Amino acid sequence: MPSDPTAPAPTAPAPPAADPATPATKVAQADPDDLALALRVADLADRMTTAAFRRADLVVDTKPDRTLVTEADRGVEEMVRAELRRARPDDAVVGEEYGTTGAGRRRWIVDPIDGTHNFVRRIPVWATLLALEVDGVLQIGVASAPALGRRWWAGKGLGAWAKPLGTVDDGPERSQPQPIRVSEVAHLSDAQLTSCGPDGWEQRGGVQRLLDLSDRCWRDRAFGDFWSHVLVAEGACDIGIDPVVSLWDLAALQVIVEEAGGRFTDFEGVARADGGTALSTNGILHDETLAIIAPSGTAPSRMAPDGSSEGLR
Repeated sequence: MPSDPTAPAPTAPAPPAADPATPATKVAQADPDDLALALRVADLADRMTTAAFRRADLVVDTKPDRTLVTEADRGVEEMVRAELRRARPDDAVVGEEYGTTGAGRRRWIVDPIDGTHNFVRRIPVWATLLALEVDGVLQIGVASAPALGRRWWAGKGLGAWAKPLGTVDDGPERSQPQPIRVSEVAHLSDAQLTSCGPDGWEQRGGVQRLLDLSDRCWRDRAFGDFWSHVLVAEGACDIGIDPVVSLWDLAALQVIVEEAGGRFTDFEGVARADGGTALSTNGILHDETLAIIAPSGTAPSRMAPDGSSEGLR
């Protein structure tokens, strides 16, 4: 059984031995204490979101971009910010509901409820996403989906992990954190594709690109939002795709997919969470997929100054 990265720092996996051939710019391993903090904050968020889910008197508002926001979104982000302010007072925070506070080399990125529309419609596919970026490099990612009874997390150099939550338990062994890994599917004709459906593709050259990719794949299901990408990370799906997304939708997921051995880029093929688009794959299928969805001449994806994707519905 691999070491559990949620354990106290002294028992966390040791960094690999230094390689004299490794460039000096190699990114350092994530701090296990930061990962432990992120997981603790996710526990608090889960309590708040599960208490609000399916509540008959939940207050729902419409934002200027016509997306929905609930009192739970705002309450969870306020809690996350308060916890981070106590534990890491010098760190900056950027979140979907309250923008950016602070500045510096360390920045936490928060999506209090990814999948708010599902949350409002009482569909259990939603999650709290929390990431940490240090010196411009994403280091920590947590995606906690209590209504699905599952959590995924990763730390740079610490691997990617998943664990059942709540009453979802397959026994003592399965209730412990399990390392996750992307698939080894090598051909699109054998690949499981997952997306958010046709929405947003009019901003990326039309839905025909998605249809062309779907035609090449073995199977296509629109699991959507965070779920598409964590399913890629654990090898259940091979390609996850989003045409219109924001920084807080992707930051945690990029770390999880990459630490699981996959690739995570925008539609230009750049490994980033702030490009306004997202493609996650097992790595083997990445370039072939990019050639279908983002042929040469595609206009670059754009991210607004506040971290949101320009033109988001």
